Amino acid sequence: MTIMSLTVPVLSAGLSRIAAHMEGAAEALNTLDGQLGDGDLGVTMVRGSREIVKALPNLPADLGLALMGCAQAFTRASGSSFGTLVATAMLSAAKATKGRTEVGWSEVPALLKGALDAMMARGKASLGEKTVLDVVDAAAKATGGQDDPAKMLAAAAAAVDATLERMRGMPAKVGRARIFADRSVGLDDPGQVAFREMLRGLG
Repeated sequence: MTIMSLTVPVLSAGLSRIAAHMEGAAEALNTLDGQLGDGDLGVTMVRGSREIVKALPNLPADLGLALMGCAQAFTRASGSSFGTLVATAMLSAAKATKGRTEVGWSEVPALLKGALDAMMARGKASLGEKTVLDVVDAAAKATGGQDDPAKMLAAAAAAVDATLERMRGMPAKVGRARIFADRSVGLDDPGQVAFREMLRGLG
């Protein structure tokens, strides 16, 4: 059965699945992040997800307010740079959906684009620099013009995988990873992989 629109119960169920998936993905994320950064990305995602799960039972029916509550919960658990970007993305979606109890799936690509713009402004980074921004952009473009959530998720996942494949041979240009320069060639960007794991959690 196709879920007709995004509501707070649908959002809560999706975030719960992502949180459960992150428990198993954390070690690999930490290992990957340890090659190019602090080695705590998995910890960040698990702590933030757990805090969101705690908040889910008390979320209001207003999607915007619910997303704001999730952003605040994630921020409480993690002050890392990636955690800040995740919260920034949620806050962007919160502003766009405030006052509404449901959002059609066809609006999701625009929400992703809005989140991308907010993340770019907050992180002072650009597309093509081998960061999470590139996979969010790929997902937004791949889902444009669609309104079936299962097909959208499949399209987003395929686009993210293709972006990871395309950028793997590039050097990192932003954040701590840029310090490793040529040593980052051949390695996936940890933030990009974290976004891929979020999508896998939804699947």
